[in-house]
Parts: sequence; C-alpha cells; structure tokens
Amino acid sequence: MGDKLRVLVDVNIVLDVLAERQPHYEASARVWAAVESGVADGLLAAHTLTTLFYLLSKHSSRTQATQSLHDLLNVFSVAQVDEGVIRQALALGWVDFEDAAQMAAASSSGADYLITRNPKDFEDGLLPVLQPGDLLALLRSSE
Repeated sequence: MGDKLRVLVDVNIVLDVLAERQPHYEASARVWAAVESGVADGLLAAHTLTTLFYLLSKHSSRTQATQSLHDLLNVFSVAQVDEGVIRQALALGWVDFEDAAQMAAASSSGADYLITRNPKDFEDGLLPVLQPGDLLALLRSSE
C-alpha cells in the first residue's frame, strides 16, 4: 500500500478498548493496535476527548481519566472541531448532532474513513464508514 490510511475513530471504539466491552473489545483493540503500530494514521475528534474524560472520571477517577487521555494522545492525533466543522455538522441536518460532528471532523481532517460500530448512524456521510472488522480486512489486503 502507498500512503497509510487516515482514519477517524469514533468514541465507541475507544470505549470498547478502555472498558474492555465484550464482544467488541478484540476488533476495537486491533484497530487501536494498527494505529499504534503505524499501520494506519488514527484521529480522534477533539470532542471525543472531552466526552471520554467526562465518562472516565465519572466511572473511575480524575487521575485515571487524565492518564487515559495522555495515553490516547500518544497514539492518536486530534482532529480539530472548530467553527467550520460545527457549521458543516449542522448543515448535514442529522438527528444525532454528535455523529454529524464526528463526520464533519473526519472530513475536515482529511480522513479516508470514519471507523465506528454504528455505520447506520453515519449514512449519507461525507466519506466512507467502516466497522472495525472491515478496516482490519482492508489493512490485511493491502499488506
């Protein structure tokens, strides 16, 4: 494969790994590992990090949430969520604004794919959506 795939990873994939949520943990962890090993360039939308911090500090501790965000920032780049991204998300007119913001951040950051376990939430998006297993198969076929 020439250039590495650039993927924006939805918050549900990160939560699968951090909380070891079954039965999704293995595929989601393999997506994370692909990014961590440099097989793919991974992005998280800026608002994903704020959401994760809130959820992690609520269910563990502020210290653990802080450490988890540091760990994430060592693996993933941050896709900015600025006025342009928010306006693009609003223009999509989707019922779930957070999903629209994920899609707009992915598009704005030059991602090739948005990776999520809920592809139906992103139909009629600005770029293709893959589930973790689909991304892993694509990466394997490109080796």
